[in-house]
Amino acid sequence: MPSKSPTLWVVATPLGNLGDISDRARKILASADVILAEDTRRTGKLLTNLDIKGKGFISLHDHNEEKRIAKVLEFFDEGGNAALVSDAGTPLMSDPGYRLVKACREHGVKIVPVPGPCAPVTALSACGLPPYPFVFLGFMPRKDGQMTKLFEVHGATGATIVFFERKSRLRETLAVAYRVLGDRDFVICRELTKDYEEFISGTLSGHEDVSAELKGEITVVVGPPVISGPASEDEIYRLIDQEMLSGEKPKVVARRVADRVQGWTAKAVYEKVTERKTNS
Repeated sequence: MPSKSPTLWVVATPLGNLGDISDRARKILASADVILAEDTRRTGKLLTNLDIKGKGFISLHDHNEEKRIAKVLEFFDEGGNAALVSDAGTPLMSDPGYRLVKACREHGVKIVPVPGPCAPVTALSACGLPPYPFVFLGFMPRKDGQMTKLFEVHGATGATIVFFERKSRLRETLAVAYRVLGDRDFVICRELTKDYEEFISGTLSGHEDVSAELKGEITVVVGPPVISGPASEDEIYRLIDQEMLSGEKPKVVARRVADRVQGWTAKAVYEKVTERKTNS
């Protein structure tokens, strides 16, 4: 897929099921002068399985991204085009690439996203918890204090929380989430799009019941606060203020708020929305 100016394509690749690769992604990976890959061996194997012949690879991972930027910019100055991929899914979603994309944009390189599989969005689409608003935290930090702070900051927004976690730390992380967030619904989304794909529902209060034997790639979705009984008027106004930041129409805001609480119809919430807009 030729381009008249140096271009960096940010290409999403399959999470597991090879059938999820798009025709557009195939063409770009086959035509790019070089593929910037988190793990060149893994990406090479993926391309072989997809019957795609890449022209060449440059490794780009967490430990060398800063050092690679100058080399990649020189490549673009010489008129080359490149495709950026991660090990799986959409690049930059808790994977390297942000610094490179920023540097390329500042250097005048054309950035073109090639959307496709994305673990956080895939998990949200099938977990059955409110999909928006949501916040994606990437891989959780190892230190308890840093993890606690993240949950405190983002838990206060009332949004659904999505994060990646290693199987060996999953129960520990859910315990911290319960301590900070209180009891909320969660879904463990395991091995998305693969043969052993699994969705495990639970509540944070039951975090000790989560099996320590889970295997594979894990995405966790923690729902918004569970409100028992009809929500108070103050709570309704707080949620309205949150949803109004999206810029959506009052009827959409009302419906979203009504979906998040008990004891309020969309019509009743709409009256509060119009009242809020009138007094603001």
